[in-house]
Amino acid sequence: MTDRTTDPATEAFVAHRSLLFTVAYEMLGSAADAEDVLQETWLRWSKVDPDRVDDQRAYLVRTTTRQALNRLRTMKRRREAYVGQWLPEPLVTAPDAAEDLELAESLSMAMMLVLESLSPTERAVFVLREVFEVGYDDIAGAVGKTPAAVRQIAHRARAHVDARRPRRTASARETRAALESFQRALQTGNPQDLLDVLAPDVVLLSDGGGVKRAALRPVVGAENIVRFYLGGAASAARFQATITWEPTVVNGSPALAVHREGELDGVMAVRLEDGRITGLYFVRNPRKLTRVTSETPLTLR
Repeated sequence: MTDRTTDPATEAFVAHRSLLFTVAYEMLGSAADAEDVLQETWLRWSKVDPDRVDDQRAYLVRTTTRQALNRLRTMKRRREAYVGQWLPEPLVTAPDAAEDLELAESLSMAMMLVLESLSPTERAVFVLREVFEVGYDDIAGAVGKTPAAVRQIAHRARAHVDARRPRRTASARETRAALESFQRALQTGNPQDLLDVLAPDVVLLSDGGGVKRAALRPVVGAENIVRFYLGGAASAARFQATITWEPTVVNGSPALAVHREGELDGVMAVRLEDGRITGLYFVRNPRKLTRVTSETPLTLR
């Protein structure tokens, strides 16, 4: 049997693949688009002599960022035409990922939505600098700006994100406890139990993509969300009879996989502050549920 050795270019790409995927996903919020970016990155990398590249990781991250930035700019029209609320594609991650607070914060649904409010260049600069700790010179090469301009963009993006992110990242234990209380309240159909776990100004975003039924606009306020889920007694009874909830880990944070009559119906992630749920993110679009049956390796380093 003949020994087959992998060529150096392939070895380098495979060694950094999880990191490159995480960079692309954090910028795009879509696993399918992130995979396309990795394919484009590989096509460019395969034409390079790796022995002539001093820092292969930095080179690959720069190339991935350029491709993701190009795609991000072209995705704007697609997002504008999206039916209802747009949420990032949820990725099931390993259970121990929930203990990594840095990963949980940077890839949470709440943070990904904050990043959506940045311009493409601001998002690229913020992600590379604040999440992946890339140097200003390398970022400048990736986004086509001077290092001085990148510093200004980074400062502006950081201020924007800091004003919208939770004051403190909830631990996995705190998030699991809140989800358990939320799940029990829905299963029992007790409105007060649900009000106890929800912050008064909680916001529900649900993404059906025009395929599954979902609220087209944010549902704001605990009482409105209770009515949305439970309604009258008859509605609550039907809801309890058809829905089951299974704990999972999505984007590095505890979440719930929602099943309706035995079939996967969606994924529920939350934002937590001071022990109460301030954000609910319910993804029902079937096209966004293809990565919740197996784990996706994500890494920040």
